[in-house]
Amino acid sequence: MRIAAVALALSCLAATASAETPPAGAAGKPGSPADEVLAAYNEAARKIVAMAEDYPEAKYDFKPTPEVRSFAEQILHVAGGNAGFLEAARTGKWKEEEPSRATYKTKAQIVALLKKSVADNVAYIKQSGATAPVKSPFAPKMMSAMAYWFDAVGHLGEHYGQLVFYYRLNKLVPPESRPKK
Repeated sequence: MRIAAVALALSCLAATASAETPPAGAAGKPGSPADEVLAAYNEAARKIVAMAEDYPEAKYDFKPTPEVRSFAEQILHVAGGNAGFLEAARTGKWKEEEPSRATYKTKAQIVALLKKSVADNVAYIKQSGATAPVKSPFAPKMMSAMAYWFDAVGHLGEHYGQLVFYYRLNKLVPPESRPKK
């Protein structure tokens, strides 16, 4: 998973050239590690938020097969994962709580939860500077904050790919695949 996360993070970094908020730093010079982590995280999160806002509410409970998460449950899982990454960055302990579809009944509630989870992580990355080592919640080791947050970017990317599949099964075009105006 780490190789996939790093590959996704690198592709997200390359995509930041066209992102709305480029990394800080003078032209031709890289931004700080926090700027680069933030740019990659923001780009991956932006795509998921755009899908959550765009996908028809009438299809939020769509499941490709009965045993997998619905579109709404995928978004709730991403929000829970975001909260899990934040908690682990703060404490070194993974505590992901899967938000319940029974609690988050509307598209507006789900989108609001997702946006809050993204905003909380962005605020933490900015505040921490993404410089202090982080105790990995996945293995008994320390890791750089940059590597840790690129795992979070990888998680977003994995679910982005799944959500594209949900779009395509419903004969919808994901926002990122539409012609740019």
